[in-house]
Amino acid sequence: MNRPPRLDALLKPDVPSLLHEVQDERFARRGVRLLLKRDDLIHPDLPGNKWRKLVLNLEAAAGRTVLTFGGAYSNHLRATAAAGRLLGFPTIGVVRGDELARRPLNPSLARCAADGMRLHFLDRTTYRAKASPEVLEGLLSLYGDVEVIPEGGSNALAAQGCTALGRELGGESDVAAVACGTGGTLAGLAGGLDPGQRALGVPVLRGGFLGPAVERLQREAFGAPSGNWSLEERFTFGGYARSTPELEAFATDFEDRHGLPVERVYVAKLLFALTALAEEGAFEPGARVAAVITGTPDAPPPQESSASR
Repeated sequence: MNRPPRLDALLKPDVPSLLHEVQDERFARRGVRLLLKRDDLIHPDLPGNKWRKLVLNLEAAAGRTVLTFGGAYSNHLRATAAAGRLLGFPTIGVVRGDELARRPLNPSLARCAADGMRLHFLDRTTYRAKASPEVLEGLLSLYGDVEVIPEGGSNALAAQGCTALGRELGGESDVAAVACGTGGTLAGLAGGLDPGQRALGVPVLRGGFLGPAVERLQREAFGAPSGNWSLEERFTFGGYARSTPELEAFATDFEDRHGLPVERVYVAKLLFALTALAEEGAFEPGARVAAVITGTPDAPPPQESSASR
């Protein structure tokens, strides 16, 4: 029996992603080398950790309708919708906030809709219980036989997919750092690194929940905790998608220094944290610190396609 083509053959991601060193005196004067792992260049529609977290989940779905969850500006919803358009399977996005159903779609949700995603809005109280049997059964009663992927795409398959990121960095860095939302990328990154390397996660949300989440994901994915990893939780700047003039000034300056368009929700906080840690002396002289660049600044939404009509 002929096997269906693998997703990497269909979508042709550019992996392993580029790794290059940048010269930054804030690191150099501490004897630290800063490397950028350009996962944002993997695929124009499924950049960075979105490709790595989705690839095994989509192979498991095998063309069935995919139902997943996210907020109004969710990168994960956009990537899932784009994958549906590119591969020809239906997608359903369960969106936090039923008040959004009565407003014009923001650019992020408009992009999802243009890629053919059916949007289902939940009130915020129900959304918080989205993993409960009652809420899931209600959704399944509406949409039937679907593949459910959790918010942010973080589950055991996502963590397994992200081990490739760690393997690509094997022997190339001493510290591999990534911004964290739901923990799946960090779980897999740490699991794929070589002994002696360590992974550092920089949460972009407040709450202190990521440590247990990463541990749970690693147990589900690998059967036990895996790799040497830690979290640096001082750089949320008020919470998800929150910013300050200091963070904005830093991101603009980093763009000017290195010609890298800095995504503001995740990547700016990661780079700010690494710069602050370097200046605090947190890295040993001679250390190679790899920052995983997981996305690019938002682009305007695409024009409506035939798939959305």
